[in-house]
Amino acid sequence: MSVLKSWTGGALILLACAGGLRAEVTVSQSNNQGEVAEQGLMSVLWQERTAMSAIDKRRVTALTMAPAHSKKVANHGALPGLLSAAWLSQQPKATGGAQFECLSRALYFEARGETVKGQQAVAEVILNRVDDPRFPGSICGVVHQSNARGCQFSWYCDGRKDTVRNASAFARVAKVARAMMDGAPRSLTDGATYFHTLRVRPRWSHRFDRTASIGHHVFYANPIRTASN
Repeated sequence: MSVLKSWTGGALILLACAGGLRAEVTVSQSNNQGEVAEQGLMSVLWQERTAMSAIDKRRVTALTMAPAHSKKVANHGALPGLLSAAWLSQQPKATGGAQFECLSRALYFEARGETVKGQQAVAEVILNRVDDPRFPGSICGVVHQSNARGCQFSWYCDGRKDTVRNASAFARVAKVARAMMDGAPRSLTDGATYFHTLRVRPRWSHRFDRTASIGHHVFYANPIRTASN
């Protein structure tokens, strides 16, 4: 497929998702063909930009995200939509670099007592944050993010030594981390970028859309906004 066809197809998809948004444009009647072509291109780019602004970021991410697979998970071409203990038991020991280690440790300290589904949901939040320009662009950056009020993930700066004491639990969450990094679908939390445990009700929760309640966690995403609001 040519670059032009690919770009045009993407623009048409985005325009369709925006609900048929249309721009009123006036093309110059100049005899200068270069000038007319330039104005035509600018009008198309303006329409695409307007359409993009009308689409919620969660929908844009879903349309454009193409996960990269890895050879480190057995049968990576058939990653299940929902991970399970049975599927994980058939996978080899999960390994990876620094980003894999950060995600594995985050799942261990945040969700090692959860079901596989609950661990997958927490992994979704971290990976969704990586894809969101409002957060750091790497897994380790997201997990270690902090500000004057403290860390985004409290275990990272609670003053305690972050020692993995349950090797079997870590091995299990590491497989979840590996599968999610390798492209397992993020199908549980509807684009959530926040979560908290059922034991608390933070003040910030009312500002976001509640998208799921899985295990001991409640998940939230930024409110969907359109051009009309």
